[in-house]
Parts: sequence; structure tokens; C-alpha cells
Amino acid sequence: MTGASAERPFVQLGPDVCGDLESGIRDEWLVTNGLGGYAFGTVAGPPTRVYHGLLVAALAPPVGRTVLVGGLLEWAVVDGERVALHALEHADGRIDGDGYRRLVSARLDGMRPVFTYAIGGVRIEKRIWMAEAANTTYVRYDSVGADRPIELELTPLTTFRDHHETRREADGIPGGPLRILAPDGSFAPHGSEAQGRWIRDIRHREETARGLPDRSDLWAPGTARFAMSAGHPATLIFTAEPTDPQDPALALAAAVARETDLLELAGARGASDFVRDLVLAADQFLVRRDIPIGGDRTEPGRTVIAGYPWFNDWGRDTMISLPGLCLSTGRHAEAAAILRSFARFVRDGLLPNNFPDHAGEVPEYHTIDASVWYPLAVRAHAVATGSGALIDELLPTLRSLLDAHVAGTRFGIGMDPADGLLRGGAEGYQLTWMDARVDGWVVTPRRGKPVEIQALWISSLRAVGGWLVERGNPDGAGTRYLDLADRAVAAFVQRFWRPELGYLADVVDGPDGDDLSLRPNQVFALSVPYPLVQGEVAASVVDAVGRALAVPLGLRSLAPGDPAYRPVFQGDRRFRDAAYHQGTVWTWLIGPYAAAVARVRGDAAAGLDILRPFEAHLRTAGLGSVSEILEPEPPFEPRGCPFQAWGVAEVLRVWRALGGN
Repeated sequence: MTGASAERPFVQLGPDVCGDLESGIRDEWLVTNGLGGYAFGTVAGPPTRVYHGLLVAALAPPVGRTVLVGGLLEWAVVDGERVALHALEHADGRIDGDGYRRLVSARLDGMRPVFTYAIGGVRIEKRIWMAEAANTTYVRYDSVGADRPIELELTPLTTFRDHHETRREADGIPGGPLRILAPDGSFAPHGSEAQGRWIRDIRHREETARGLPDRSDLWAPGTARFAMSAGHPATLIFTAEPTDPQDPALALAAAVARETDLLELAGARGASDFVRDLVLAADQFLVRRDIPIGGDRTEPGRTVIAGYPWFNDWGRDTMISLPGLCLSTGRHAEAAAILRSFARFVRDGLLPNNFPDHAGEVPEYHTIDASVWYPLAVRAHAVATGSGALIDELLPTLRSLLDAHVAGTRFGIGMDPADGLLRGGAEGYQLTWMDARVDGWVVTPRRGKPVEIQALWISSLRAVGGWLVERGNPDGAGTRYLDLADRAVAAFVQRFWRPELGYLADVVDGPDGDDLSLRPNQVFALSVPYPLVQGEVAASVVDAVGRALAVPLGLRSLAPGDPAYRPVFQGDRRFRDAAYHQGTVWTWLIGPYAAAVARVRGDAAAGLDILRPFEAHLRTAGLGSVSEILEPEPPFEPRGCPFQAWGVAEVLRVWRALGGN
């Protein structure tokens, strides 16, 4: 398919941001390869995170993520003047290179960050992209405008370490599978290992702020040299693949064509820039995960990276994100592949909470919500495709899941036979999406019957029960599920609605009684396919959430004024985890909230208005994407992962569902 430009005009920064170090390090870019690997950095250049690098390879897709190229020293010689294009920050505060001073714009061309440097009357454009399904990064430089010769000297800074960690000179010269290619010029190793050099004490200031190891050393193995002029670009290639990478011009053309195909598939040719941008952002999270089928054998599967740079694939995040990432973008076959992949991992009626960082390790299952999001993701696929074929295929899994919850399964998860509601909780475990835990301390245990779990449980019972009835109600299971749902709804309204407060309880039947904290979880009672409250009750819930929790880009996780409310999300891990779900704003919650507002008020335009601030957000923090969380007080600064799957997914899903173009 051809004809749809992938330019992203929402995402273009001028010299006021690019040329200022403090502004330029707050905004970050990301490119991915469909394997879990990525390249990632700041607009200004300094690697402020241990995760920043030009090649972070997924050596055991989608995990085994390993930083191979941590930076690049870039020098341009124009009219005899040698100037830096790079910038590094050292532990003593020294800035090595001042390339950001020559950076006049940064933009996204499709999924590729493009940086424009001005040197006298010459402009140099740098593009970065990765090959799809390969641990290969291309860095290309083009001369724009005046046709004068330019010499480039590029020195890769290499390492070989897990992307969560640092590496120092004492760890030795890095090895690993990295190859460095300069097809348009020449790459000259510095000779023997003794002739190479270390770039020491690189400071990663974001890790400093997080109370984590914040210094690393990088190895400079050699320098690539290019003679460049208009029409004759210079390209440096980093690869961990055993085979030679594609020619740079062909690789760039393939990347552009792929983006065009994605926009076509999403029906976004005539869509707004906002929709087109989100469609491309969604692609970054969809990756390969091979599924074990016995012995050493595997079969291809698909999954969702929850967020870049540090998350892997999580059960709940995948099921929440799937409708927006796949179904709102026309990628129905990938949605089905993800649902099939996760079906292979169901144990005792539970989906995995998360997959470990290393291949071959056993997934963790301590989640109460992933399993009840799963049937709703299957339902969303059936609605989007108009086909029940996948339902037929997965019904045995869905039945086993519900039956395990009725009978009771691990972590105290099971239906209360007295009222049909779903309860869960085990000492030392965090089972809901509010899952912060540090040094054995579960910050928000929410043991008992959480409000959103009931919404998901009842909608799952209704969905699966309805499908079984449509298929002849074998052994009466469909009727049983529907009867359980009816009983649970009656109990829900009686137990959760608190007219004296005007909103729903967050948890009932907890170890210490009912939790009446004003939290955002209650919006799911209004936004699920089968809402649990209607009329004045629903309107009151929407109003209460809107007054206390809603901010321009998300919902606070706890109302200000609550004794447990934390107004700041900063500091070391313990301080941050203590605030993670105690006030911090979550962007993904804006989707169900906007959907609930539109449904309750019968006003799609009101829901769309709630989502419009994300148009500006795409130009900040993670460029072209949606941040995980925000500070709970003005000016609501972005925090957490700068590229978060369910944030992108929910904004896109609800925007398109409400008729946004």
C-alpha cells in the first residue's frame, strides 16, 4: 500500500527546546524493532537514564534486553571548523560536547526521530531507525541546503550490559555480538585493545533522582569517517544480527512503507494528525513472544510491552491495551495471536501477572484482574471483527477460567458463594493494578472485594454466559453464569453504593472492613460493557470522580485530603512506590473516565473534550507517545515510563469509539 505520509506534525520541537540543555533532556525519543529491542535517548543528547542507547538489543525476544551501544561522539568539519554534535554529562557536572547548541529542530518523521543541526550556512539532518524484527539500528546523516563538503567523525561508545544496570571500566572491555558497519564511509578500529579508550563517569541524572546507580563507563573501540555532501548521506549501522543488514536506502524505504501500511490498515488515511500519530505510537508496543509447546520447541506468538524502557509484558496491561493497540488500528489478526498466546499460559484459571526479564523463567501469577480482563478482550475482538470464530476456539479456556474463580484458586481469589462477588487477597501480595510493593511492604493491598474487579467479573460472566447460550447452552453453563451475574449485580449495588458519600466504596469486606477511599477504580462500574450502575447513581459517581480526581491528562489515584494522599512522586524507590497509587495521576484511566462521562451524559463530545489535552502532550516527555503517570499537583509534570502502552491504547480506543477523527 502507498500514498499516506507518515509525518507527525504534532511532534516538532524548535530551538527554544532543542537548544536548551535542561529543556532538551526532559524530552525523549524512542524507536523499536518489534522484538522488544529499542533505541532511546534525549533530544539534547546526554543519556540521562541507564536505558538510553542507540542499540538495546532483545537477545531473547522480547527480553534479554542488552545495551550494546550507549552513545556516540559526533564531530562535523565544515569549512575547516570542527564542531561537536553530541553531548554527554559527566559525574562532576562537566558537559562533554555542546551539540545541543546547534540543534535547531527535532521532529518525528513517522517513527524516526530527525534532528536538524545548523553549522554556519550548512544544515545536517540525523535520522535514527531500527529494522523491523532485527536488532539493528541505523543512524543516517544528510546534508540539507548548501552543497558544501562535510566531514563526519563518529565514535561509537559501546558496552555490554543488562539494560537495568550500569557497567564500569573494572568490568572489562565489553564483548557481545555487536558489529559496527559504515557502508558509506570507513570504520577504523583504534587498533589493539590498549589503543581503545574509555569514556568514564557518564552521569545518568534520572537514576540519581530515583536513588539508583547512576554512573557508567563506555568503551570507544574506533572511529568512522565520512565525506558527506548533498545527496550523499553518511550512515552508521549497529547490529547484533549474524547476517548483514539491509542496505540503508532500502531499509529506510522499507520503514516508510511499513508505516504507510499501518496507517492504511487502521483506516487512518483521512484521519486527523492526532489519530495518525497514535496509530504509529501503538505499533511500538506490539512485539514477538515465542510460545513453548513442549521440550525445546516453540511456536510464534505475540504480546505487548507494557512500557518503555523498563517494563516487560504484563497480563493485565496486555488485555487492557489490546483493544486500543490492535482493534482500533485494524490489526485484528495480531489481537487474535495475542489472545491465543496468553491462553497457553493460563494456570489455575489465572493469566500471568508478568513475564520475567530472562527467557525460560516461570511467569508470576499474582493478579486478580488480568484473568477477568481477558474475556472482555476476547469480546472486543469479536465486536471489532463481527466474527465469533475466536470465541469458539477460546471458549474451553474461558470456561475453565470462570469455573476456577467460582471454585476458588490461588492467592485467596474466588467467588463468595454468599453474594456472587469476587474476592481475593493473600498476605504479602498485591493483586490488583494498584500493585506497588517495596521491601515486602504492600502499599495498597486492597484485600477483599475491590470495586473494579466486580465490574470486570460480572461483565465476564455475562459475556461468556451469553456466548454459551447462543451456542445451545451446553450443560447449562451459560445460564449458570448469567444467574451468577444477576446475583452479583444486586449485591454490588447494595454493598458498594454509598449515598451519603455520593460515590462507590473502593473495597468491601476487607480485613479491616470496607474501604471508602475516593479512588478512580469505580469508573469501571460505568465503563465496562455491562455497566453496574445507571441513572442518578452513575451521574453522582461521574461527578465525584470529576471533582476530586480528574486532571487534564488522567485521574488521581486517591483524592486530595485523604490522610494517605501523597502530593509528590519523586525520590528513591520507597518514596516513589509509597506515592505510586496514593494520589499520583495515571493517564490510562482517562479512557474509561471519558467513556463513562460520554455514556452517563449521553454526550460523546464531552468525552472527546476530556481527551483533547493529549494533542499537546504528544509534544512533551516521550515524544509522540503517552506518559505512564503525572505528578498529582499542578503543573502535573510527566513521570514514570515516558512511553506507556495502556495510555496510548486507551486514548486511541475511546477517541475513535466516540467518533473522534
